[in-house]
Amino acid sequence: MPSENTLDYRQFYDIESYLFNTVRNRFSQQGYLSAFDFFCIVIWKANRAKSKIAKRLLSASRCETLEEAVRQLTKEIATCSTAKERFKCLLGEEWGLRLPMATAILTVLYPDEFTIYDWRVCEQLDSFRDLVNMSDLDKVWEQYSLLVSMVRSSTPSESVSLRDKDRYLFGKSFCEQLERDIKKKFRDEQLPDPLRQNEDQV
Repeated sequence: MPSENTLDYRQFYDIESYLFNTVRNRFSQQGYLSAFDFFCIVIWKANRAKSKIAKRLLSASRCETLEEAVRQLTKEIATCSTAKERFKCLLGEEWGLRLPMATAILTVLYPDEFTIYDWRVCEQLDSFRDLVNMSDLDKVWEQYSLLVSMVRSSTPSESVSLRDKDRYLFGKSFCEQLERDIKKKFRDEQLPDPLRQNEDQV
């Protein structure tokens, strides 16, 4: 992270823009992330998860600092030669991240290959809700690849990026949910969504 006297803090107001521009480019150039940039991704996906992720990284890497642990993990991702290898690196036994968080990290670093596993997108596709509970990584990858293909094909215009297709489905879900809630006058609370509950398991 740059020194305070050269840092424009306005870039952190729109954290997604910071991630997909600054952080992604920095990773592409240097082949690893700092703990600061990595945990910007974690907080963007699920702020509540940051302490669990920190504990997991320190345990898996056996490093004394998060800076060392994050560098070790992100260097491993950078040395993978295929999308499937990157996917299995994060979800495998060594690092053991859950699908929602792992795909958020990979989406920032490789936005043309990955999209975020999110309950809103599963709702729009009306599929893949149980994917988060599968344990066979090869089968998880196979199903996740189908999800990515469906995201690409279920939104308008082939010229739109994979990331924008994900935003489209998220936005559509948001609008439809708000319209339903307004009609109900926000009186009927929905039962907890199992997929949303699973997202806590990062």
